[in-house]
Amino acid sequence: MKIIIRVLAIFIVAVIVLGLAIVTIYLLSNRTNGQITSSGERRRYLVYVPESYNPEQLTPLVINIHGFVQWPANQMQVSQWNELADQHGFIVVYPSGTGFPLRWRVTDELEKEVAFFSDLISKLEGEYNIDSFRIYANGLSNGGAMTFLLACRLPERITAVGVVAGAFRTSCEDNSQRRPVPAIFFHGKEDPLVPYEGGEYGRAGMPFPNIPEFVAAYAQVNGCHPTPTTLMETGNVTGIRYSGCNQDAGVVFYTIADGGHSWPGGSPLPEWIAGKTSQEIDATQLMWEFFQIYSLV
Repeated sequence: MKIIIRVLAIFIVAVIVLGLAIVTIYLLSNRTNGQITSSGERRRYLVYVPESYNPEQLTPLVINIHGFVQWPANQMQVSQWNELADQHGFIVVYPSGTGFPLRWRVTDELEKEVAFFSDLISKLEGEYNIDSFRIYANGLSNGGAMTFLLACRLPERITAVGVVAGAFRTSCEDNSQRRPVPAIFFHGKEDPLVPYEGGEYGRAGMPFPNIPEFVAAYAQVNGCHPTPTTLMETGNVTGIRYSGCNQDAGVVFYTIADGGHSWPGGSPLPEWIAGKTSQEIDATQLMWEFFQIYSLV
């Protein structure tokens, strides 16, 4: 009996030590360098300004949004936006979600999240010479859903968006008064967390739409021609484009046949959780090429 009690005690201590180690690693790696009070909440973010930044020149802003259980510095590493920022001279900001683990409240308190992004943009516009006509948002998973909702809720401030392995249960309302926001989507057919064919993911406790139908619905809201054209068909990747959209707000969709819940071309997430990270395309590079086409004027 004493041996059993000792074994249990050792096991409990080991679990506690492991838990503390995980929390410590998280706290050390979750570095941010900016904060703001929005809707009465203190919110944090990580901003990257390239050495080439010139305060005399208007500079585009890219907002990169982490997924559930991720954090700003982790998403910075996964997406590798900083490398393109150095090459092309734009600023990147990695905002932080709320709670523990960090998340975006896309089903509850959404108005607070939208207000936070609007306040964050205004703060950065006050600190840097941001080109207000070229502000782009993109995100992964839960951050992809948040990005999609920003296109619906802040079309007057967000120029174009990119969504990776993310979706929301409904598309933007078909509102003729809403500015159509150009969008580029990426999704893996082998995504174990946000199923490509849609349905309810048990652990999330929420339904997900069929991804091709979700993208087509967004294109319809943008007034695009219902039949897309093929952009790419090579290896495991197929890319299509919806054209003829209102205000030329195009919609592009890349399907990765063997792709998981991950950022194509980026740093891999644990494969046993997320599945394969395809290196056949670079989502960050393709997004930037897409974003550069668009300006609010």
